[in-house]
Amino acid sequence: MVRLHRETEGISLPRGPESRDGLERPGEPAVYIHGHHESVLRSHRRRTVADSAAYLVPVLEPYMKILDIGCGPGTITAGLAGLVPQGQVTGIDPAAGALEAARAFTRERGLDNVCFSAGNVQALEFADGSFDVVHAHQVLQYLGDPVSALREMRRVCKPGGFIAVRDADYAAMSWYPQVPGLEEWRSLYQRVARSGGGEPDAGRRLLSWAQRAGLPDITATASAWCYATAEDRAWWSGLWADRAVATEFATLAAGGGHTDWAGLKRVSAAWQEWGQHEDAWFTILNSELLCRV
Repeated sequence: MVRLHRETEGISLPRGPESRDGLERPGEPAVYIHGHHESVLRSHRRRTVADSAAYLVPVLEPYMKILDIGCGPGTITAGLAGLVPQGQVTGIDPAAGALEAARAFTRERGLDNVCFSAGNVQALEFADGSFDVVHAHQVLQYLGDPVSALREMRRVCKPGGFIAVRDADYAAMSWYPQVPGLEEWRSLYQRVARSGGGEPDAGRRLLSWAQRAGLPDITATASAWCYATAEDRAWWSGLWADRAVATEFATLAAGGGHTDWAGLKRVSAAWQEWGQHEDAWFTILNSELLCRV
């Protein structure tokens, strides 16, 4: 059963910019609008190198040192560690709970070439040229200043190394059937994300941000997640039905005046309705950049 996250009632949060132009905004705060509710981690725990970082795999060498920014529960981090057995992978994340989950995940798999610590992509506590690969999956979309983050990633990357980033694009997401409440969800999500200083349609902007950051030798590609089996539909619709009413997203949406509790429940019900269709289909377009430094 979906339970409402009612702590937001009566909260008034500051409103941020309603649109994003991709320009640098030094000092602008970043808000991770999802929080770390179980339904959020349910999504993150499913991610692997194969479905989330395949574009990076061809350049990896066994000896490489990798920095995984925004590592979350560590599933991608662990996969990278397995691909660099003579190297080292460092995962950083600002959330203590996510780091503990990541440490437990890698301990269970007996990996001894991976470590985790708290960290901020816009002020990395590493010396210049510390890593062969600096990787960030679904991170730049939440930052107020993604261009400065890319410059900081370049600073800690060795000459000849690689910067790898991948972000979704909410405006490019597509689904069938056209359940009306899902358009309401997308519009609401975009408003909430931008009010926190982020850019939910980050995918189409990655190349522009990288060029503004002065990154050389950029290879831009795209890939997609697709949810179209009975198992995938149940998983994807269920976690978003929960996320719509029980996470930090719900807190920010209601507390920030973007919708009310009736609207959140309507969005949650739309996800449940979509998941019940035997021919339901959902695709998420992800943009990817691999930059040789």
